[in-house]
Amino acid sequence: MSFEKLVRIPVDRVGALIGKSGNVKTRIEKACFVKLEIDGESGEVEIITDGPVDQIQPFKAIEIVTAIGRGFSPENAMKLLIEDYVLHIVDLRDFAGKSAHQIERIKGRIIGEGGRARTNMENLTNTNISIYGKTVSIIGEPIQIKLAVSAISSISSGSKHGSVYGRLEANKRKQKIERMQLWEEKDV
Repeated sequence: MSFEKLVRIPVDRVGALIGKSGNVKTRIEKACFVKLEIDGESGEVEIITDGPVDQIQPFKAIEIVTAIGRGFSPENAMKLLIEDYVLHIVDLRDFAGKSAHQIERIKGRIIGEGGRARTNMENLTNTNISIYGKTVSIIGEPIQIKLAVSAISSISSGSKHGSVYGRLEANKRKQKIERMQLWEEKDV
């Protein structure tokens, strides 16, 4: 059974997808059992498989290519190979409309001074976050992504950073307590 999918990424991200001497492209091809045909002028990436292959791998390749196209480093994008890790993309136009000025303002709030807001959200949600173009992309486990999306939505809607961090910290404490209770309930 063969599989073909065309993914378009920004032309300025093609170099990151290919990597030095083609090493990133090769890593994706080997890890996902696919072949990538990349058009450097249009940003079109064709993902092809041939023969009996685990059906999840081509879809992981699509996610990895999309993640690199959304500004993630190849190392962070390859985290999508970890079981249960997924990519989620938030379109900032949902909060700002078509106003370029509003989108830039929201991006600035999400990134924060010196990147601190983004780093805080990454640390508190155990995710990776990339702000690129008109989108914010998140890599992590679904539960953690839900927290990060909630935080990004709150900040985009004008909530204060401190209150958003407070909610994330409270949730992190709650999860830690739940994990400790699981260990206490187990018969060792």
